[in-house]
Amino acid sequence: MGLTQTPAPTELEKSSILLAPLDWLVGWARKNSLWPLTYATACCAFEMMQAWMPRYDFDRHGCFFRPTPRQCDVMIVAGTVTKKMAEPTRLLYEQIPNPKWVIAMGACACSGGPFIDSYSVVKGVDKIIPVDVYVPGCPPRPEALQFAILELEKKIMKERANLGRQP
Repeated sequence: MGLTQTPAPTELEKSSILLAPLDWLVGWARKNSLWPLTYATACCAFEMMQAWMPRYDFDRHGCFFRPTPRQCDVMIVAGTVTKKMAEPTRLLYEQIPNPKWVIAMGACACSGGPFIDSYSVVKGVDKIIPVDVYVPGCPPRPEALQFAILELEKKIMKERANLGRQP
């Protein structure tokens, strides 16, 4: 008589229903408490320092510089990465606890910049570690870095928190 039976939800479906609000809450907490590790190797460092001054006020986004990679969740690579610095860059990245994100700031970090033809320059930090957000420019303005932080926050909110579930 038009009666339909729906199967009982599986355990995974039950946990997904209950954990969906937690995914949002974890994403919100992560995006509002980004602790960057600055890895400045060239002139982009000056723009990064200016970005954290009172005029731009990155603190309102929950961004606080940390002195050690074990306290950070975002690595901002600003400037030229040479082949000699490739291994220390990778080691710093590996010391950051999960979840972790990387912002490549400046033309040198994104693609090698004006030094792309040099034998000693890595042609983009993405050859060493995965990059989430690219900030082009030579050097990029603090507004561009602020926009990159906002884009990273959007990306974090789209990611699904792994709360002990199997994918």
